[in-house]
Amino acid sequence: MQLSQLALRWTVLGPLPQSGGHLDSCYRPTTSTPSRSSRPAGQSPKIRCQASATTSSSSSSFTIKSSSPSLPSAAELEAREELALRSSDAAIYGIPRSEWLALDKPARYLGNEFGSVHKPWNDAQIRFALTYPEIYEVGASNLGHIILYGLLNQEPGVLCDRAYYPGADMSAMLKRHDKKLFGVESRRPLDQFDVLGFSLSYELGGTNILDMLQMSGIPLSWEERKAAEPKGKPFDPLNGSSPLVFAGGPTATSNPEPFAAFFDFFALGDGEELLVEIGQSLKRSRTAGVDRETTLLNLTQEVEGVYVPQFYDAPAGWGGAVFPIKEGVSPRIRRRVCAPDPFQQIGLTPYVDTIHNRLTVEIRRGCTRGCRFCQPGMLTRPARDVEPDKVVEAVEWGMRTTGYNEFSLLSLSCSDYLSLPAVGIEIKNRLQKENVSLSLPSQRVDRFDENIANVVTNSGKRSGLTFAPEAGTQRLRDIINKGLTNEELLRGVKTAWDRGWRQVKLYFMIGLPGETDADVMGIAETIEWLQRECRDGKWHLAVNVTISNFSPKPHTPFQWHSVSTAEFRRKQIMLKEACSKLWQVKANFTPVRISAMEDFVSRGDRRVAAVIRRAWELGATNDAWWQSTDTAHSAWSDAIEDVNMTWKYRQVDTGEWDVLEKTGDERYRGQGGGGKGRLDRGVLADERLDAPLPWDHIDTGITKFWLKTDLQRALEAATVPDCSHSGLCSECGVCGDEFGENVVFEPPPVPDFKGHYRPNATRAQRLRFRFAKGQDMVFVGHLDMMTTWDRAARRAALPISADESPFNVRQRIYAPLPLSLGATATEDILEIFLTEKRDPEVVRAQLQAQLPPGLDLVAVEEAEVKKIDGSNGEKVSTLLESLEWYVGVVPVAENITAIEEGEEQGEESKQSSSFKSSARAAAACASSTPGATVNIEALKTAVEAVLAADSLHVTRPSKKRKGKINSADIRSGLMELEVYEVQNPVGTGTTHSTTRTSVASALPLPEGAAVIRFRTGCAFGNAVVTPAVLVDLISQRSGQKLAIAHLHRSNVRLNPASIPQPDWMKLRSLARMEGHLSVQRENGTGPWSGGLENRIDVS
Repeated sequence: MQLSQLALRWTVLGPLPQSGGHLDSCYRPTTSTPSRSSRPAGQSPKIRCQASATTSSSSSSFTIKSSSPSLPSAAELEAREELALRSSDAAIYGIPRSEWLALDKPARYLGNEFGSVHKPWNDAQIRFALTYPEIYEVGASNLGHIILYGLLNQEPGVLCDRAYYPGADMSAMLKRHDKKLFGVESRRPLDQFDVLGFSLSYELGGTNILDMLQMSGIPLSWEERKAAEPKGKPFDPLNGSSPLVFAGGPTATSNPEPFAAFFDFFALGDGEELLVEIGQSLKRSRTAGVDRETTLLNLTQEVEGVYVPQFYDAPAGWGGAVFPIKEGVSPRIRRRVCAPDPFQQIGLTPYVDTIHNRLTVEIRRGCTRGCRFCQPGMLTRPARDVEPDKVVEAVEWGMRTTGYNEFSLLSLSCSDYLSLPAVGIEIKNRLQKENVSLSLPSQRVDRFDENIANVVTNSGKRSGLTFAPEAGTQRLRDIINKGLTNEELLRGVKTAWDRGWRQVKLYFMIGLPGETDADVMGIAETIEWLQRECRDGKWHLAVNVTISNFSPKPHTPFQWHSVSTAEFRRKQIMLKEACSKLWQVKANFTPVRISAMEDFVSRGDRRVAAVIRRAWELGATNDAWWQSTDTAHSAWSDAIEDVNMTWKYRQVDTGEWDVLEKTGDERYRGQGGGGKGRLDRGVLADERLDAPLPWDHIDTGITKFWLKTDLQRALEAATVPDCSHSGLCSECGVCGDEFGENVVFEPPPVPDFKGHYRPNATRAQRLRFRFAKGQDMVFVGHLDMMTTWDRAARRAALPISADESPFNVRQRIYAPLPLSLGATATEDILEIFLTEKRDPEVVRAQLQAQLPPGLDLVAVEEAEVKKIDGSNGEKVSTLLESLEWYVGVVPVAENITAIEEGEEQGEESKQSSSFKSSARAAAACASSTPGATVNIEALKTAVEAVLAADSLHVTRPSKKRKGKINSADIRSGLMELEVYEVQNPVGTGTTHSTTRTSVASALPLPEGAAVIRFRTGCAFGNAVVTPAVLVDLISQRSGQKLAIAHLHRSNVRLNPASIPQPDWMKLRSLARMEGHLSVQRENGTGPWSGGLENRIDVS
C-alpha cells in the first residue's frame, strides 16, 4: 500500500458535491457501520479493524459535480500539487511536520502571505534575500522591507526572497536537524543566495545579524568570506562563494564604521532606486564572470551610494576617520535620495498579527524642522511631500487590495504635511460606508486641530494621541530648536480634551545639553499644569508619559555632546518622585544601561566591531527588546573589557569628547555639577570641533560647518525656522543638484466631513459555505484564520453585515467549528451575513478568488435568517448532528508526556493546545525513537473494549468553578469507531481511491503510525467526544502511550432546520375574528360590529 502526498488535495478527495454537502455522498465504504440512531438501544456498533489494502489503478472511480462554475485546469491542478508537496508532506525543509506544528506561530516561516512573490529559482540571474534581524512580527510590517521586496521582484532576472530572525524554538529546531536558516518563499538556505541585505535600523541590532549569519553557515566578517573564496573563479554562491552581505537603513547611513568588519558593502540612503541599480550591476558582473573583489569594485564605481569598507582604512591617530586605499573609489560616499511613491508601499498582507497590523502609506519623506537632537531629521533632508490626490488614491486602492481595516499615514512629522486635514477628511468620506479606521504616529501638538481630530476619530472610537514636547521648559525647547511654545502645547492638548480625549501620551527627554534640575522638574510641572487646565468636575486628563535618556547621534549639532549615566539615574529618581505625586500619571523610563550601550555603538569607530562580536559570543542577542537589561549590559561590559577598551574609550583617545563639558571656562559647561550646569552666551571656537570623526566620509548633504554653526545657535538658545514652510534657508547645504529641493504641495481645500462610519446591521441573506482546508493554511491558527476570512471578504467587496457592538464593530463572519493548528479538513463550515441578496454562486466565486491556496470553497447554500414566526434561524452549533474525525497516532516513549498535566481535555475550544502538546510529543518521539511502530493488535483490542463498554467516564475541570472536577459519560456520544494501520510513509506514491481506507492512508503520517476514525454525536451535551479524549482512552486500554500526529475532519453533518410549531391559540383567535368580520360585511351586525376595524390589526 502506498500513500498520497496530501490528505486534502483535489486529486485525492475531489470537491464536495453541492447537494447534501457530506463527504459520504462522495464515497461509500463497502461495509457501512450503522449510526447510533439506527440501531437498537444498547447494541454496540459493529467494529471494523483492518489494515489498509494496496490500491491500484483498478480502484473504484467516481464522478462528482462541483459547485464551482468551472473545474481547475490541468496547469492549476499541477501547481496545487506542487505546492502541496512543498508544504504539507510529513517533512518540510527536511524537518518532520510534527515539529513545525510544535513551533510558536509556524506561519511566520512559510512565505505564503497574500501578496508574496514566488519566482522560479532557476530563472533568476541574481538572487536577493532581504534578511530582517528581528522576529517576523516586526520585519513583516516594516515599510522599507515591503517596498524593497516588491521593487526587486519587479526586476526581470532578479529574485528576492525574505528571511527573519527566528524565534528560540525555531533556532533550536534548525540546530537539532543541522539545518541552515532559509528564505521563507524558496526554502533555500541563505548561503545559496547571491546577496543578503540586512536592515540596520538600531545600534544594538548587530548581534542579531551575527546570529543570523552564523545560523546560515556564512563567515561573519568580510575578511573571512574573502579568505574562503575559491581562488581564480567567478563569484557564484552556488559554486563555493559566500553571498555578498550588505546593510542599509538609518544606522548604516549614519555611521557604518562600528559594523564595517561584518559587511561587504553598505547601501546608504533611500533604497528604491539604489537596490535596483545594485541588482543591475551584479547582473553585469555575473555575465562578465568576474571574481568577488571585482564585483564589489564594479558596485562602488557604478552605483552611487555604495560603500565598500574593505576599500578604505582607518589609520591610527585620526580619530577613527577612514580614507580610501583602493584606486578609483570616492573619498566621500553620498547617500541616495528618492521621492516616495505610495503605490510601491502596498504589498504583503501577513496572516499572523504583526506589530503594525495595518496598511501604511507614506505621505512625506524628510523633515526640515531642525530639532538639534534628531538624527532622522538631518539624514532625510530635503522634505518631499506626496501629491495629495496620489495619497488618497493609494489608500483607497490599498485598502481594497489588501483587505486591511486600518491604515496609517506615515511621516517623521505628519502634521507638517499641510494637506493632512484635506487628505484625511477626503479618505474618511470615500470610505465612510466601510469599517475602516485611521491612525497617526506621534504628531506635533501645535498643529492638532478640529480637522485632524475628525480624521483620527473612528466610528466614535478615538485612536490614541501622542505628542512630543521633548523638554519641560521653554528655554530648553529653544535650545533644542523644538519650535513649540507653552501656549501652543496647551491649545493642542485642550483641543483633544474638548473633543472627548481623556488620555494623551507625552514624550520627554532628559540629559539634553544645557539641562538643569529646573528643566527636569519642569516636565512634572508641565504635566500638572496641563491636567489643571483640562478638567471637568472631578475628571481631569490622564497622562502616559515616556521619559527617554538623550543619546547624541552622528550628523547632528549635538554629536559633540557627552552624557553621564550617573546624571541620568539621579534625574530619573527626581522625576519618579515628582510623578508619583500626580494623579492619573503613568511614567515610563528608558533603562539607563540601554542608553549607554546605544551611545557606545552609535558614535563608535571600527574598533567597536570587536566588541559587538565578543558581546554576541557572550550571548547578547535581541537587545532591542530590553528583555533582560542586566544580562545584555553584563555581556557588553565583559566584551568591552575582553577587547581592552573602556566605555568612554573615545574620551580617553581625544583627551575630551564633549566641548560643552567643564574645561576651565564655565561658558562651555553643559551638564554636571549636581545639575547646576548652564549655557552662557559666547562664541564657540574650539579646535576640537574640526577634529576628524569616524563618519566624516559619509556625505549626508549637511556640512560640518553648518552643524558647528547650529551648535553655536544652541548656546544662544536661538531657534531656526522650518525652511520648507517659512521659505527662510538656513544654508545647511542639502538643497541642490545632488539631493534635490524641498517639495511642498499647496494644501487643497478641506472638504465637508460627511460623518463617521455607521454600521449596517441589516441581515438580508445568510450564506453557509462548506470549505476544505489544507496545504500551508494548516499552520495558521483559528484567530488568524478569522482575520484571513475578514480580509478576503473585504477584497471581494462583499456587502457583509456588521454587528451592533458599541465598542468594536465586526463583520458577521463566523467559523463555528475551529480546527486545531495543523489539522486538515475536507469539510468545514463558514457563515456570512449579507446586507443585500446576492447569487450564492457568484458570492462563492468572488470570495474564492481572494483566498490563498489551501482554502477551497466547495459548496454554498442559503440558510435561514429569520423563521416564519420572526425568530432567528438556528446557529450551526444548534444544528450540528455529528463530526467525523481521522486521527493519526504514533507511539510515544514512556518519558514523553503526550498531553501536558493539568490541561483540559474535554472541550473543543481547548483542543488546539492539547493537539500542540501532542504534536510536541510526536516530534520528540520521532527524534528519540526512530522506527517505532504502533502495536496495531493492541489497538484493535482497545477499540473493541471501548465500543463494548456501557459507559466511558472522563473527568474535566469545571468551566464555572475553579478547581472543581466534573465527571461525564461520553459513551452515548461515540457513534462509530474504526482503526487503520499505516504501513508506508507519506510521499512513496499516489492513490486516487475514494474509500475510507485510502483517506486514512492519505494523511501525512510517518511510517509505523495508525489512524483512528470515529464519529461523535454533537447533540449529547457533555457526551461529545474530542480526539484528545478518545486517544487518551485508547492509550489507557491498549497499554501504549500514543500521541496525535495529525488530525483530519472529513465530515460535518447538520440536522435540518426546525419548523416553528403553530400558535394554536393565536390561530383560533384570528379565525374567530375573521368570522365576526365576515358576518359584519354580510349583515352589518354581529358581535364586535361597532369599531371592529379599529380594534384589530388586519395585517
